[in-house]
Amino acid sequence: MTFGSFARHLSFVGAGFALLATSTPALPQDGNDEARLRRLESEVRALQRKVFPGADGRFFEPEISAQPTARPTAPSTSTTAVTDILARLDALETQLQRQTALNEENGNTIRLLAERVEALEAARSGSMPAPSSTFTPVPTSTSSSSAGATPAPAPAPAAQAGPTQERLAKVQAIAKPQTDDPLDDEYSYGFRLWEAKLYPEAQQQLTMFVEQNPNHWRATYGRNLLGRAYLDDGKAKEAAPWFLKNYQDDKTGARAGDSLLYLAESMIALNDTRRACIALAEFAETYPALASGRLQGQYDANRGKVKCN
Repeated sequence: MTFGSFARHLSFVGAGFALLATSTPALPQDGNDEARLRRLESEVRALQRKVFPGADGRFFEPEISAQPTARPTAPSTSTTAVTDILARLDALETQLQRQTALNEENGNTIRLLAERVEALEAARSGSMPAPSSTFTPVPTSTSSSSAGATPAPAPAPAAQAGPTQERLAKVQAIAKPQTDDPLDDEYSYGFRLWEAKLYPEAQQQLTMFVEQNPNHWRATYGRNLLGRAYLDDGKAKEAAPWFLKNYQDDKTGARAGDSLLYLAESMIALNDTRRACIALAEFAETYPALASGRLQGQYDANRGKVKCN
């Protein structure tokens, strides 16, 4: 049974109920059954509209087939969700960048602190790891022990029992300047350690500098000062190779002549007269201006300690 026939059948039933309920007398017969039928159907439809004002689909055939219910909020909801995700991704990327920068800063700080701790603890073995540092400019004039004087051996370090508070205080008191030339700063910090007579610490710092920066303009100063740090520490045997290397690597270097003269001084400390005389002769021949000028006093003093043919 279709919705239309069902509705028509219901119309007759509704009409019957309406006729029974009314108190008006029955309509007279007019012989026009068709007209009466049309009128009854019209009244039933009116009754249906009152009983079923929503035009329920169970009783009326829909004039237009049902269309999918639109969800106007879906596009906006989807758009909002995508926008939120993109915003969160941007925020996460920003946080990641900040975290990466912070990790780098923290890593650098930890490295500096670790080197400092190692520097203090390494005094137990009489040597210092190369501290990362900052510096002061190095004076052009030499400022070591008196010219020609053989440095007295340094007392045996009491480091095996740990560095004394006094020594730790001296190391910590060395300023670490910062300039626009970090490599020059590395050398200058070694110079400060040597100037403070912290020879093991200066040796380690200067070794790091010359090995990592052999072509830097301060390298000739660094090798010469490293030899002096050993020589002043009573270690002439360790000092000699650095003096010789500085002279041979660049004979025109700013401290090549100094190193050759200090090589002779190292040989004198080792009682090697033959090599001391060779170094003194080489110095006088290669650097006559220094032998009669800035280094004349040291040259004459060393010549007075040995008898050369």
